[in-house]
This record gives sequence, C-alpha cells and structure tokens, in this order.
Amino acid sequence: MGKDKHHRDWILRRCCGSIAACILTLAVLVGFIVLVIYLAIHPSKPSFYLQDVQLRSIDLSDPAISLNLQVTIASRNPNDRVGIYYKTLHVFTTYRDEPITVPVELPAIYQGHKDVSVWSPVMSGDSVPVGQYVADAMKQDISAGYVLLHVKVDGRVKWKVGSWVSGGYHLFVTCPALLAASGGNFGGAFAMSATAGGAGNATVSLKFAQAADCTVDV
Repeated sequence: MGKDKHHRDWILRRCCGSIAACILTLAVLVGFIVLVIYLAIHPSKPSFYLQDVQLRSIDLSDPAISLNLQVTIASRNPNDRVGIYYKTLHVFTTYRDEPITVPVELPAIYQGHKDVSVWSPVMSGDSVPVGQYVADAMKQDISAGYVLLHVKVDGRVKWKVGSWVSGGYHLFVTCPALLAASGGNFGGAFAMSATAGGAGNATVSLKFAQAADCTVDV
C-alpha cells in the first residue's frame, strides 16, 4: 500500500511538472509572439514635406482676412513592413496661430511600404475674423517683404501589418510656409486692398521661398 501511495505521488508530481512546463512554454511562446508583433507594429511616423504654396489672393480691407491659396503636401511612409491608412484628414492654414482658412478634407488613402503620397488642396477663407493685432501684423509683414504662414494637417491614421489593422491614432502635422517678395510676377501675385504701414493699396508679388520639412506628431 505504501508503494501504491508513493507511485501515485510520483505520478502527481510528474503531472504537475508537465503542466508547469507546458504553462511556462506557453508563456514564453506568447511573450515571444507579443514581442514580434510589438516590433512589427511599432512603426516610424510618416514624414511630411510642404512642396509648394501658391497664394492666389488676399484681402486685408477689414479686421478680418480673406484669402485663397493652393498647397502641395507630400507624405512618405518610412516603414518596411507597416502600411498606413490616412483617415479623416483636414488641412488648414494659420497665421500667428490664428486659423485663416476653412479646413478642407483630404481624400482618405492607403500608403504602402516606402510609398509617397501627394495632396494639392485649394484652401480659402472669406472674411475670417482675426484679432486686430493679427491683421496689423500681416500688413507689416507684407510691407517688409515676407509672410510666414503655417499649413497644418489634423486627422487620424491606422497601421496595417499583413491583414491586421490597428485602431486609430491622432495625427497632427505643422508645415512652415515662408512667402517672400520676388522680382517677378510668379509664386502668386495679389492685390492688398488694405493700407500697410501707411502705403495705401498695393500689388505685391510673393513667392514660396523653399520646400520645407514638417513636424509630425502621432
């Protein structure tokens, strides 16, 4: 009878040991899978570049701003194994942190590995109310021969690995757009119908200075 009890204890220990080994192996396997998935879906954020700005018109006749412009923005997916879905993107323009155009929705797209996507939206604002100091500052900047705008993109992205698609992540992009006075009538000439530094009405030619890298937050 003692032998039977000893044998049962041995079998129980073997069973417990086997179960513990299986649990440990499963835990290591799950941890490895989680690590692989984490490394695979922990992507680098996309790069954005402002390639061009065409300022078509601007009106500073009131303590409000009306303008029309077209921008060209490029985005590159730097990842080797992760695709990007761009969802509900809106682009708008600001001057001294004040929005001066109405947000425009960009087409939703899928961006494959190492792919580059380009958007060329037209933005406008009709008598957009701004602080008096903002309107005065823009008049002074135009008189000085330059205007620094910021083109911003606000939306959501999803990562895609194989057939798996992540939840949405907030995307916010800021692109500096420096417009400087040029000798020719290119880059967007416009009539400024407000006085600038006491100069009265004037026609000013501003040209997009150079392509600019954008800051990207995800």
